[in-house]
Amino acid sequence: MRKKQCVAMLLAGGQGSRLGVLTQNVAKPAVPFGGKYRIIDFPLSNCYNSGIDTVGVLTQYKPLALNSYIGIGSAWDLDRIHGGVYVLPPFVKEQGGEWYKGTADAICQNINFVDRFNPEYVLILSGDHIYKMDYSLMLEFHQVQNADVTIGVLEVPWDEASRFGIMSTDENYRVTNFAEKPAQPKSNLASMGIYIFNWPLLRKYLLEDEKNVSSSHDFGHDIIPKMLNNQDTLMAYPFDGYWKDVGTVESLWQANMDLLDEKSELNMYDSSWRIYSANPPRPPHYTAATANVKNSIISEGCLVLGEVTNSVIFPDVYIGAGAVVKNSVIMAGVHIEGNVTISKAIIGRKAVIKQGATVSASASQKQDEQEIVVVAADMIIPPHSKIRTNLSCLTNEELCRKEEA
Repeated sequence: MRKKQCVAMLLAGGQGSRLGVLTQNVAKPAVPFGGKYRIIDFPLSNCYNSGIDTVGVLTQYKPLALNSYIGIGSAWDLDRIHGGVYVLPPFVKEQGGEWYKGTADAICQNINFVDRFNPEYVLILSGDHIYKMDYSLMLEFHQVQNADVTIGVLEVPWDEASRFGIMSTDENYRVTNFAEKPAQPKSNLASMGIYIFNWPLLRKYLLEDEKNVSSSHDFGHDIIPKMLNNQDTLMAYPFDGYWKDVGTVESLWQANMDLLDEKSELNMYDSSWRIYSANPPRPPHYTAATANVKNSIISEGCLVLGEVTNSVIFPDVYIGAGAVVKNSVIMAGVHIEGNVTISKAIIGRKAVIKQGATVSASASQKQDEQEIVVVAADMIIPPHSKIRTNLSCLTNEELCRKEEA
């Protein structure tokens, strides 16, 4: 196999339990975003745009949709003879097989894959963040600093710092302290879950960690602290662009709403750094004479007869006459009948909202205090019903019985 300078390993097995019904049947990186994308499109497109053409995608939780979506990687120009994209699920070995026990263990179980390319560096990525980043600049920084590992970092609000791996650095950005999700953070400089390692050194640490029965086999909890303790050179690479961990319903909704801001930091219309996705051909969207669309993203294949304001509409959505959709994210294939009202909601793919129904938080709450109402994929909302809370566990039959009662 031809030698590669840098191989990317993309961790895409996250369950995303805080997203509730949105990850009931798909892994978090496969969750739709922004009208035509999935979350994993961002790191894959970043790899292509950064000139990294060999990517291992490590899947685990309900991988079928993600595996099918990635295919041979042609959407991101990663269908290469030498390199390309590889889907890497856990596998059975001679001494038995098991799920990935942690982020470090996931890479350790795929050491043979990385060794095939004999790289100098390995880029570790998370498959569930929304951002645009040139990894080649980070690699250049890593080389100039003669680092053993470089960690992508950004400043986060102090009240959120305890959710992240937090580090302190000297004036040259050399890491002097690292704590994984500290209760009382000493800094607000947070790890983005993006690492560049010198492969021979990381390989050594992974094999040692595999033998440690007390290890959680995680980069943040185990590998990074051990390297710091051994006085290896750890550098922080500062990032000041748009970056969002869409791990909750609220953050996913907000990230979609961010796209509707004319001054959004996440510019999806920049031809020099496109985000690519795998999308089948569809007809153009159509807005009828009765339609009224303001400050919204309307994707291909949509038929809009009603009112849409400040919303992200995915492909193949029908919005009937008299329907009002505001401040919402409508996934692909949703059918919204006439005179429906939807406000501050996420509607799962292929859901059906029947005539006259209302899907909205309590009208008595202020807009900024309203919870986001989520309707699960394939759910059918009965005519003239009023949905004020998330539909996470109800079947269509149970919902109908509840409405009748």
